[in-house]
Amino acid sequence: MKNIVYVIAATWLLATFAATASEIRPVLVIHGGAGVVRSEMTPELEAEVGAALKLALSKGYAELAAGKPALDAVVAAISALEDDPNFNAGKGAVFTHDGTNELDAAIMDGNTLRAGAIAGVRTIRNPITLARAVMEKSDHVMMVGGGAEAFARTAGIKIVEPVYFRTERRWQQLQKALREESKGVAYTDTETAKHFGTVGAVALDKHGHLAAGTSTGGMTNKRYGRVGDAPIIGAGTYANARCAVSGTGWGEFYIRTTAARSICSRVEFLN
Repeated sequence: MKNIVYVIAATWLLATFAATASEIRPVLVIHGGAGVVRSEMTPELEAEVGAALKLALSKGYAELAAGKPALDAVVAAISALEDDPNFNAGKGAVFTHDGTNELDAAIMDGNTLRAGAIAGVRTIRNPITLARAVMEKSDHVMMVGGGAEAFARTAGIKIVEPVYFRTERRWQQLQKALREESKGVAYTDTETAKHFGTVGAVALDKHGHLAAGTSTGGMTNKRYGRVGDAPIIGAGTYANARCAVSGTGWGEFYIRTTAARSICSRVEFLN
C-alpha cells in the first residue's frame, strides 16, 4: 500500500529515570534505509551492508563512549554511511531523471531545539556535516542548492566533484526506471523507485541529551528539484528533550503528516 511509511525512532522518557545524568548509559540507533528487500540481495552484498552498518555504529558509539555529545555520534555514524556506496546517501546516492545526484540532510539537537538542514546539493561529500554547519554557523535552519554549496565553502565543508557520487549500480537503477517510465508507468510507481533508501541515526549521550540526523539521495528518477522528508524538520527528522526520530520511506507521506514531530508529540503526552 502506498500510504505505508517506515520509521526508525528512538525515544526515551527521561522524566521516568531515577538515575543521575552520570549514570545514563549512552545509546545509538542507526538505519540504512527502507525499501531494501533482503531476498534480492546477494550474500556478498548483504555481508558488505552488514559490515558497513557495524562500522557506522562503531564510529558513532566511540563518540558517546568518549563522553562527547549526541550530535557528534549522529554525525560520525551518518558520515560513515554516506561514505559507503551501498546506501542511498552521499557516495551511493540515486540519480535524478536528469542523471544528477541531489543530496538532502538534516540534524537536530533535542536539548536546544536547534536544527540545520540542506537540500538539493551536488558537491558536498558528507551532507550531514553541512547540515550541522547550517545549525551551528548560520542564523538559518535550511539552505538549498547553490546557496547551500556557497555557504559550505565559507564553512570549510569538504567539496567534491559531482562525479564522486556516481556508482554504476545506481546508474543502472535509473536506466531501469526510465525504461519502466517509457512504458507509461509514473516514476513514483516504478519498481525501481520503490527502493527508497535513506540513512539516519538517533543518539542519547551520557548527559541525557538526544539528537537525530537523516541523510538521503532521494528517489530514483525524481524530477524538478523534488525534496523529500529527510531535510524537513518535523517530517523526517526531529528531536527534543524526550524523543528523537529519523525516518525512512516515501517522503511525501512523512511531510503530509509531519510524522517525526507527531511521534514526539505523542511521547510528550505519555506521562
